Amino acid sequence: MDLQVSIDRTPGAPALREQLERQLLGAIRSGALRSGVALPPSRSLAAQLGISRGVVVAAYDQLAAEGFLVVRRGDRTRIAKLPDSPEESIAHPRSSWPTAPIRWDLAPSSPDLSAFPRSEWVTATNRVLRAMPDAALGYGDPRGTMELRTALADYLGRVRGVLTHPDRIVITSGSRQALSLICRVLAAQGARRVAHESPGWRLQRDAALDAGLEPIAAPVDAQGLDHSNVQADAICVTPAHQFPTGVALAPERRGVLVAWAREHAALIIEDDYDSEFRYDREPIGALQGLAPDAVAYIGTAAKTLAPGLRIAWAVLPERLAPVVAQAKSRADRGTPVIEQLVLADFIQRGGLDRHLRRTRLRYRRRRDAFVAALGEQLPEARVEGIAAGLHIVAHLEYGDERALVAALRRAGISAEGLKEHGARHDAAPALVLGYANVPEAAAPAAVSDLVAVLQNGSWR
Repeated sequence: MDLQVSIDRTPGAPALREQLERQLLGAIRSGALRSGVALPPSRSLAAQLGISRGVVVAAYDQLAAEGFLVVRRGDRTRIAKLPDSPEESIAHPRSSWPTAPIRWDLAPSSPDLSAFPRSEWVTATNRVLRAMPDAALGYGDPRGTMELRTALADYLGRVRGVLTHPDRIVITSGSRQALSLICRVLAAQGARRVAHESPGWRLQRDAALDAGLEPIAAPVDAQGLDHSNVQADAICVTPAHQFPTGVALAPERRGVLVAWAREHAALIIEDDYDSEFRYDREPIGALQGLAPDAVAYIGTAAKTLAPGLRIAWAVLPERLAPVVAQAKSRADRGTPVIEQLVLADFIQRGGLDRHLRRTRLRYRRRRDAFVAALGEQLPEARVEGIAAGLHIVAHLEYGDERALVAALRRAGISAEGLKEHGARHDAAPALVLGYANVPEAAAPAAVSDLVAVLQNGSWR
């Protein structure tokens, strides 16, 4: 099949790949290439245009990284389903808002699930199943497979500065379980209070309560967690990118927090949930690297790959590793083995590094487009948070935050309010907005629909 594109070979013309990208992007934005339409195979298009196949492949890959194309092994490259496409506008007119399904997924904790590396994961799965012995299908070590714990020890040391050994890692079924197990162990050892960030991830407080511990709120400001008035046996912190405020723990507070933990024989529970996504600079190393004896480090595949994998890990001080492993064994005897072995293979062969390079570029561009659209269409909103992760916070001047979130949901827009996560009730309204599922080209339309709800006035 042919495609209506042309190549300019005159001196001074843009590079061939740039020309092809521009023309494809223009056709997508104009609606000439609609969602789901299959593009010619790279070899066929290269022959049609008289250029190398590598140019076409590079152009396809770039547009796929930006969310305009979908590339799947064994299938044709197709135009992605963009929410601001003409057919979407017809399917969800504004008059249908009161009963509209979710049109814009602005939930702050949702990664782009379409970016999951299916073909590489299938290849790794096949390789693992062919190689694994029958004995590997038994219950195994409740701490997790040695293959994954070894791969994580190497990977986390390389990319996050984590200092550990496979014997001090416990694989869990999600970060929620990791935090719950640690809290239960602390309670069994005589701990009474666990501090949590406020505003913060609700599970920090819930995990303490479920373990019979008293949760203590520790305020978060522009410098991150402020523990100066905290009296607790442990403290939960998200230093790389605080949820939900989006700030990073200031360098001077990192050192003071570690000193506090050692002075009081307390434990720091570090949640490093989306540290892989920093867009303005290289991320600061994990807090655990400063004090492996005082920090329990929690990481997860939920944001980097997919929540459905249900794989997370706790990197523990030497004194806690055996007892947390025992608690994991009592809870469920271990996390599914095959997925662990596949993830280990995926990490060791560089698959995770490649995937993160692709998604980091995708999310950075989506964030830039979303923030720019907010600046243009809602200049009175104050955007908070470092250029990292999968969400921002938009502070508004006035109004009823809960009513606004409800109005957005009626309009088919999923979003969260800052007060849902523990912000002061007397504060001005603020929205916690995820941009991971809003393609770059769709950001203006998503913000336009959000602004339309804001301007409606019924929520004030």
